Amino acid sequence: MNIAPYMTPYKYGKPVLTGSGLPDQFDQNAVDCPFVFQHQDRFYMMYVGFNGIGYQTALAVSEDLLNWEHHGVILERNELSNWDSKNIAGTWMLRENELEAPPVLKKWDNKYWLAYHSYPEDGYEEGSAKIGLAYTEDENLLEWHRLPDPILTPEEGEDWEKGGLYKECLVEHDGLFYLFYNAKNKNTSGWVEQTGLATSTDLKTWTRHGDNPVLRVSEEGWKSAFVSDPCVLRSKDEWVMFFFGYDYRRAQEGVAVSSDLFNWEAYPEPIIRIGAEGEIDSTYAHKPTVITHNGVLYHFYCSARPSQDGDRTRNNNGREFRTITVAASRDVFEQALPGGMSDEASI
Repeated sequence: MNIAPYMTPYKYGKPVLTGSGLPDQFDQNAVDCPFVFQHQDRFYMMYVGFNGIGYQTALAVSEDLLNWEHHGVILERNELSNWDSKNIAGTWMLRENELEAPPVLKKWDNKYWLAYHSYPEDGYEEGSAKIGLAYTEDENLLEWHRLPDPILTPEEGEDWEKGGLYKECLVEHDGLFYLFYNAKNKNTSGWVEQTGLATSTDLKTWTRHGDNPVLRVSEEGWKSAFVSDPCVLRSKDEWVMFFFGYDYRRAQEGVAVSSDLFNWEAYPEPIIRIGAEGEIDSTYAHKPTVITHNGVLYHFYCSARPSQDGDRTRNNNGREFRTITVAASRDVFEQALPGGMSDEASI
C-alpha cells in the first residue's frame, strides 16, 4: 500500500478556528467536525459549535485556508418536537469526488445536499443519534431545508450500530449514492465505534451494506476502540478513506484504501499522531477533512488538549481546549506564520 500521496507531515501547530467563548453563542465551549470546500471563488468550512447545551452547525470563510471568519449558522436548534430539534451536527456536503481536483460542491436534482446527525437529548452527545439530509437552492448556502424524517436510524440497524449513528460522508459515483457513517454498539461506557455503509439511488430510500461495518476496529493498538469519521475521496485509480482511530486514551488520524468503495484495507499506523504535551493536539488529532490546493494536500482536523490558563474556550466540564487545525503535505506555513492569525485568535 502506497500512502505517500496521502501524508501531511507538516502541522500548522495553531488553531485555524476557535470557538467564541462568549455566553449564549452557539460555539461558546468548542468547535468540531470541520468540512472544507470551495464555493464561489472562496474557501468555506462547515463546522459544528457546542455551547454546553447542544450542537449547531455553521459556516466560516477564508481566502488562504489559514485565517477563517465566522459566516453564519445554517442549522439551528429549535423549540419544536422534531427528531432533530435539540442537536444538529452537519458533517458533509455532496462534493466532487477527486482528491486532486478543486473541492467544489456538486448538485443533484438542481440542489446542494448536506448530511447531518442529531442527538435526541440536551447535552454532549446524549442519546442515540440518527442521520438526516438537508438541501438548498441558495447559492449563498445559508438557507437549508431539512427532510422531515431521518434516513437512517439505529433502531433499524444491526447490533454494532444500536448505540447511535454519527459522522456522515456522502459520495455519488456512477449514479449511486454511498453514505459512509460511524456508529457505536451501545450507549454505556466502553462502547466500540466502527464505520458502515448504506447506498441509495434517490437519497430517500437507503439500503445498508450486507457486510457492515466496512471498516472495523483492530484487536489491539491505536484503533482498537474506534475507527470513525470517514472522509472518502477518489485518488487516481483508487478510493481513499481518511478516518480516526481511538484506543480509549488518544485519537489519531489514519487512512484506508479501496478499489470498489465496499472493501477497505487500513494502513496499520496513524498518519497524523497526537502532539507533545502542551501542543494543541496532545490528546486528540481526529475528525478529518482533506482537500488539495495548488498541489498541496491540506488535512484539517479537530485538535484537543487539556485546558490551560488563557484558553478562549473550555469543553468537557472545563477540562478540554477543542479547536480546528490543519496539517499539509509541504511546509507552506513558515511564510504564513508571521502574517497569520493574531495572538488572540491563536489562544
